[in-house]
Amino acid sequence: MATDLSEPSTLLMEPNYVSMFESSRGAEPTVPSDQSIEPEAEMSPEAVRPAEVSVAPSLFRDCVELTKPRIVTMILVTTLASAWIAMASNSLVSLSAMQWIMLLIGTGLVAGSAGAANQVWERVIDTLMPRTAARPIASGRMALWMGVAFTATTGLIGTALLVGAFGATPALFGGATWVLYVLVYTPMKTRTAWNTTVGAIAGALPVFIGYTAAGGTMSDLAGWMLFGVLAAWQYPHFMAIAWLYRRQYGEAGFQMTTTVEPTGRDAAWQSILGTIALAACGVTLCLAPTGQWWLSVAGIVTSVMVLIACAPLMKASLRFQSQPDDVRARKMLRWSLVVLPAVLLVMTLRMIGL
Repeated sequence: MATDLSEPSTLLMEPNYVSMFESSRGAEPTVPSDQSIEPEAEMSPEAVRPAEVSVAPSLFRDCVELTKPRIVTMILVTTLASAWIAMASNSLVSLSAMQWIMLLIGTGLVAGSAGAANQVWERVIDTLMPRTAARPIASGRMALWMGVAFTATTGLIGTALLVGAFGATPALFGGATWVLYVLVYTPMKTRTAWNTTVGAIAGALPVFIGYTAAGGTMSDLAGWMLFGVLAAWQYPHFMAIAWLYRRQYGEAGFQMTTTVEPTGRDAAWQSILGTIALAACGVTLCLAPTGQWWLSVAGIVTSVMVLIACAPLMKASLRFQSQPDDVRARKMLRWSLVVLPAVLLVMTLRMIGL
């Protein structure tokens, strides 16, 4: 979960809600004169009901936005892939439909809790950036206590579901992700550009929630290659975001690679190296699905597929390195969103024997 995808996450920038509320901020409410209001109309339940109906959908949207839904979506996709790969490695484990549901809900709630905690923490600094100023707490639409309560409730329920359905190990990885993202990565963002590395680790840890829930162990090569793919992918993804919002990050006091080294060269090299590492982890899993290196037609074909999937992102990163600008950064960002699911799909197909 590197930056706020806010990050340079999720997986994946948060949607911009400024336009949704722009008109409501700028327009003056029309207040009827006293003579036009009948006493019965003021006291009538019908007069109050429309306002009551409009509050619930608005609160629901704010709660969803608080979770950073795009980051949560990315995490759920990787959780699904890691669980499938773990089951392919261990024929003795097969998740039931209810277990799949518990895995997705539990992981989603823990991830959403981390996103909400991040917005609680950064509620003041979020007001300094146009891309985050419309967030529920920063904009004042949601009270701070509601954000804290939402964070605690979703985190506890999600952890309880993971423990109840799969035991302590997946829940521990969920808790480690939360702690690293909220208590380490979030405060680091205003202190050092190394925050992206910590965020990449936090963003990749959920792989082990799905992997261990489906019977995988920490000694499996497949689990670590999945972790490597997720961690490496975040460099080109988040460096593109960091470049596009470099001025906003700088004005808000964030220490990003693109604010510390504003030419974009360091960001470009991190993107290139991240893409190389992503491809290397994918190829390694395809050639050694059981942890033992051996050549096979399936291994070679899927390895080539991984390289083909990574090629557009590498090309975009190299072009950005030759001339950093917004157009090339956007291309790098868009290709990163295509490459990750493509590589995960190839890895999954290799592990299940297709």
